[in-house]
Amino acid sequence: MEKVATDSPCTSLSPRQDGEGGTVAVIHSYTGDTNWFLQLTAILLAESGFATCAIDHQGHGLSEGLQNHIPDINPVVDDCVSFLDSFRFQYPATLPSFLYAESLGGAIALLIHLRGKQPDSSSRPWDGVVLNAAICGVSDKITPPWPVEKLLSLVATVAPTWEIVPTKVNSVELSYKEEWKRKLRLACPTRSTAKPRAATAVELLRVSRELQGRLEEVDLPLLIVHAKELYRRAASEDKTLRIYPGMLHQIIGEPQENVDLVFGEIVNWLLTRAEHKAAAPPVSV
Repeated sequence: MEKVATDSPCTSLSPRQDGEGGTVAVIHSYTGDTNWFLQLTAILLAESGFATCAIDHQGHGLSEGLQNHIPDINPVVDDCVSFLDSFRFQYPATLPSFLYAESLGGAIALLIHLRGKQPDSSSRPWDGVVLNAAICGVSDKITPPWPVEKLLSLVATVAPTWEIVPTKVNSVELSYKEEWKRKLRLACPTRSTAKPRAATAVELLRVSRELQGRLEEVDLPLLIVHAKELYRRAASEDKTLRIYPGMLHQIIGEPQENVDLVFGEIVNWLLTRAEHKAAAPPVSV
C-alpha cells in the first residue's frame, strides 16, 4: 500500500494489487481530521482494494483557518469537490467512485451529491455513498428553544468566532469504548479542544435544515448507518439501512469485533457495487 502526503491536509492511499476496485473519498466529521483514527478507516478501505483519499476541512487538522470555524459550509464543499475530483480523475472513468462520510461529513457528502446534479456541474456522478451516523437533519433533542436560537444568531452576527456553545462533542468517553482508543485520541496532536463557535453553530443548524428539506432529492446508491429518516425519504432505488444497537457514534472506537462486523458490511457493500459496475455494459456517449 502506497501512502502520499502525510504532512499535508490531503492524504491518499493506493492498494498494492493491480486493478483497484475503485476509489473511495473519505470525509471526516466536525472537529475531526484525517489523522490517526480516520487513517485506520482509509487503510482498511485501501487494503480492500480501493484507492482512498481524504482532506482536512478548513480549520481542521493541518488545514489553514481558525480551529473548528465553519461560518459557511460552501467553501468546505468547494474544497472537497476540487480535491476529490482531482483524485478520482487520476483513474479510469470505468472504475467506480464512492464517498464514505461520518457525522457532519455525511452532510457534506450529500451536498456534494446534490451539487453534482446541477446542470452546470462538471463533476462525474458518484456511484454510491456510505453514510456513517450522518447529520442530515435537526433532532428535536438537540434543537435549541427559539429564544436561544435567536440569541445565538445575534451573537453570531456581532461575535462570530466566540466559543459560546456548550457541548460534549469532544468527549472521548461518548465516542470510544476501548481505553486504548480513548488514550490514542487524546494523544493526537491535531485533536481539537475548542467549543463550537457562534457562527459555526448557526451554520450547522442551517445546513441541517436545508438537507432535511431536500432528502427526497437524494437518489444515488446508499448504505446508511444509523439514519432512519434519510433511509425513509431518500429517492434512491438502491438503499440499505443498518442499525447497530448499543454502538456509539464513532464505530471505529468500538471493540474490534464490532469494528469488524460494521466495516465488513461496509466493504462488502462497496465491493458488490463495484462488481456491478464492472459487469455493466459500457455507456455510449
